Amino acid sequence: MESAQHSFLDELRWRGLIHDTTPGLEEHLKSGVVRGYIGFDPTAPSLTIGNYVQIMLLTFLQRAGHQPVVLMGGATGRIGDPSGKDAERDLKSYEELDRNTAHQAEQVKGLLDFDPATPNCALLLNNLGFYQNMSVLDFLRDVGKYLTVNYMLSKESVQRRLETGISFTEFSYQLLQGYDFVLLHRQHGISLQMGGSDQFGNITAGVELGRKIDDLKLFAVTTPLLTKADGTKFGKSSSGNIWLDPNMTSPYRFYQFWLNADDRDLPKFLRYFSLKNRAEIEALEAGESPQTIKRIFAEEITVRVHGRREFETVLAVSQLLFDPKADATTLRSLDARTLSQVAEEIPSPAIEASVVQNGVGILDFLSENTGILPSRSEAKKAIQNNAISINKQKISDLNATISAEDLLHGKYIMVENGKKNKYLVQA
Repeated sequence: MESAQHSFLDELRWRGLIHDTTPGLEEHLKSGVVRGYIGFDPTAPSLTIGNYVQIMLLTFLQRAGHQPVVLMGGATGRIGDPSGKDAERDLKSYEELDRNTAHQAEQVKGLLDFDPATPNCALLLNNLGFYQNMSVLDFLRDVGKYLTVNYMLSKESVQRRLETGISFTEFSYQLLQGYDFVLLHRQHGISLQMGGSDQFGNITAGVELGRKIDDLKLFAVTTPLLTKADGTKFGKSSSGNIWLDPNMTSPYRFYQFWLNADDRDLPKFLRYFSLKNRAEIEALEAGESPQTIKRIFAEEITVRVHGRREFETVLAVSQLLFDPKADATTLRSLDARTLSQVAEEIPSPAIEASVVQNGVGILDFLSENTGILPSRSEAKKAIQNNAISINKQKISDLNATISAEDLLHGKYIMVENGKKNKYLVQA
């Protein structure tokens, strides 16, 4: 049972994470341990920080003593949710959806407590098992009979598509998500569904189906849809989505996204994503500058999503790129994995390994081989102006040679032309 000090809804209220709730939820949460779920359709190869809002909702539920449930949409992903979409989705292949499902499930396992020794450990389910052996006749008799077309047409996700058109496939999505809720209660005692505010229609369809089919009292809570202070969609940067997969958004870029956030977004980010309590967050806001708060928060969320080791790598990349004190010793202390992240952040011209193995003059290396400078004469001028460094060592000899000994971890050579122009050549 929730204590007054650890009320789930109180926590969500002060964090600004409540958009809608259904009647009676507050009392229901006081009745004992409640199982609450959120569904994730595998329409993308990875979860994003937009999805992470919902992961945080499950995290706060678990910290309040209740049991979080992640439902992978192996079935609903095959249909396509019309919520928030102005046009019909392109259906993805089963193979791609299954691949996405497996990957997202692994991501979720690192973000919630699934340890069986924890009394309210998280559960991971997949709704494909609900429907893969169900015939269309059974579905229409057992589910479709209980919601009228008028009721389904009233949903915002359908209303906004009436002019542009909506297929029967996407129109029926709310029946699938709604019946998920009924089956989850039957099989696992799950009585609470959560999600973004754009899901409220689908969620309440489940509440209605539970009432009509099994005479159940089910509950719901939704979060506001996130936008940034400049009005742009949350979860994206100028270069696209911010993914939780380190191979799609490097930990360095993930960290930089938070570090470069608009100061106006800080209160929202802290409340949505920090595990610090209210007193700690309010003290931070009262006593620190926005830039200091960003560094503290960016470290917290980067470590939680990517781990301490990756965060240390992020700091090493940052030091190499921005710290004027970084020298040859700093550079040579970095492992190959760290340098591969550096290569994602600065221009990284590729050359044939044989060029370096055989030895190449510095002027040809800078111009013909790498294109860092447009000509040998420009390369000569840069060296004479003391602007060129190779692996953090100034080059003053116009006859210097680049050889295999200059390769870091057998692959990389760092070139600097002045203080601001950095390159990581890859052989």
